[in-house]
Amino acid sequence: MNALKRKLLDLIEAQGPLTVAQYMAIALGDPEHGYYMRRDPLGRDFVTAPEVSQIFGELIGLFFVQAWEDRGRPSKFQLVELGPGRGTLMADMIRAAGKLRPQFVKAARITLVETSPTLRAVQEKTLETLAANWTSRFDDVPLDRPLFLIANEFFDALPIHQFVKSDRGWHQRMVTSDGDDLRFAPTPDAVPSSVIPTRVRDAAPGSVIEVNPDATELVRRIAGTIAENGGVALIIDYGHVTTAVGDTLQAVKNNAFTDPLAEPGEADITAHVDFEALAVAAGEAEAVTSIIPMQGEFLERLGIHARANRLKRDNPERIAEIDSAVERLTNPKQMGSLFKALAIFEGRDQITPPGFDD
Repeated sequence: MNALKRKLLDLIEAQGPLTVAQYMAIALGDPEHGYYMRRDPLGRDFVTAPEVSQIFGELIGLFFVQAWEDRGRPSKFQLVELGPGRGTLMADMIRAAGKLRPQFVKAARITLVETSPTLRAVQEKTLETLAANWTSRFDDVPLDRPLFLIANEFFDALPIHQFVKSDRGWHQRMVTSDGDDLRFAPTPDAVPSSVIPTRVRDAAPGSVIEVNPDATELVRRIAGTIAENGGVALIIDYGHVTTAVGDTLQAVKNNAFTDPLAEPGEADITAHVDFEALAVAAGEAEAVTSIIPMQGEFLERLGIHARANRLKRDNPERIAEIDSAVERLTNPKQMGSLFKALAIFEGRDQITPPGFDD
């Protein structure tokens, strides 16, 4: 039994069952044993789009250059990344943006929001030539200027609450102990129906719904800043376009799925993002949203094939590698359809960000 599992079993014995959100928060963020606190998981347990190919980050960089130009080229703005991994995405963004519009890079105050000391050390090395800033919370980012924000595979790791439908109503799913093991169990009493999204309240018994109040509250704050000061936020993640029932909680270790309760702290635990819930939250903050239901379509609109052709022309020895990366990013059977893109922007001029305009 690993140390974090023992810690969780002791906590449950002392305080009672944990919500799924509490369990995720501890498994991922425990200061001593949390998954993200003591390791660099990229490549070992999973691979994100920026690690697949530099083309991804370059296109995102050019996306923000165009969004910045469409908003009058503000002379000072915040360029923020949530959950920046190894710093690869930001490095590729800035390299591409700097070649096209050096003024964009000069005007940007780069801030990376990172809770993991291990990953922050990697990011600092990757971005050592940039005047970047770090913070552990979005709330600590100075928000007195336009905000341009990227969150790639960030929201899927925010802790979710799960609710299970019975003949008597919706019950919160908890994590409890079973000897030396952890298991799921519903609360005996049903929760108020107001906790459940209206769209799915009448789902059949046995249905599972996932709610992520941390994600929606964060989007409200991001959207409120953009509505007030201008800017654009781009969220790319895997998930569903509309709120729907389904148990999407998953754990990945060594690039393979595993039991989310088996080895807390040893596996990445995530859940699919509810893009409709995020869009509703942004709308409540008086920002405008637009969703592209397929990452592949979004990248194609940004010109991924043209960029790949230029890269292959300059690097003929890498043709097979580049073609494979583009296929992985855009093919509906790979990352192309599972991942979605959401743009949040101010409603004063409603200039739709690049890739989201028809």
